[in-house]
Amino acid sequence: MKRLGLALIAVNLVGLVALAIAYPAQMLSPGRLVPAHADLANDCSACHVPFRGPAVDRCVACHALADIGLRTTRQIKTAFHQELVEQDCMTCHTDHPGSRFTGRSGKSFSHALLRATTRDRCEVCHAAPETSLHQGLGKGCAQCHTSDHWKPATFKHALLAPAVRERCEACHQAPTTTLHRQFKSGCGQCHTVERWKPATFDHARYFALDGDHDAPCATCHPGDDYRRYTCYGCHEHTPSRVRAEHLEEGIRDFENCAACHRGGGGESGGNRRDGRGGD
Repeated sequence: MKRLGLALIAVNLVGLVALAIAYPAQMLSPGRLVPAHADLANDCSACHVPFRGPAVDRCVACHALADIGLRTTRQIKTAFHQELVEQDCMTCHTDHPGSRFTGRSGKSFSHALLRATTRDRCEVCHAAPETSLHQGLGKGCAQCHTSDHWKPATFKHALLAPAVRERCEACHQAPTTTLHRQFKSGCGQCHTVERWKPATFDHARYFALDGDHDAPCATCHPGDDYRRYTCYGCHEHTPSRVRAEHLEEGIRDFENCAACHRGGGGESGGNRRDGRGGD
């Protein structure tokens, strides 16, 4: 019984070998060849070495190494195939792009295959993005991107020219909050280019917006200039009346109202620059 089993196995092996010799494409091929190599469909030995698989030396027997990539790809400015760390065509290419049984078998290119000096010269193979952000940055893609992934990028505003760095609206959409809708520009008055939050501005530190003082920004900051403010737009606050009232109290330094008046509750919580209390 054991001999019969071994005999059946031997017969099957012989049959498989015979079929592989008679019909190599049907028995061994993982799928159709790419159109450029379709005429080699019945000549496996043109690319394969028996019991070893495809061999690089058989690729370069037809494809001159110095010409690879230059005649078929017009966008590439130099032959990066000649700058590979190791000349192994099968690392990226396969002549059988798909299989009836396993689907696609294509391989992806890895920048790690390139020499270090070529790996940093992105412009050799890639066209620079045409976005307004990338214009003027010049070369040096690695300052933000990696050769593994284009996104996410580790962008730093310090790479931008100072004039561009201040124009936040060129790249960023203005926030739609009630507070930010009143601002047309000048993000740097509260935010930094390193991070959006936390903001460096705390209004209550200078003046509490309580009671009737919870008003639109332009009420106290005309002309969208938030580095300056005025109290002369409301109530009895006229320059002549303010001057008279303060001089009557012996206060001569009264231009910076918030130095003493820190909110709408009257003269409380403030400390004058001359050391006198705010009350």
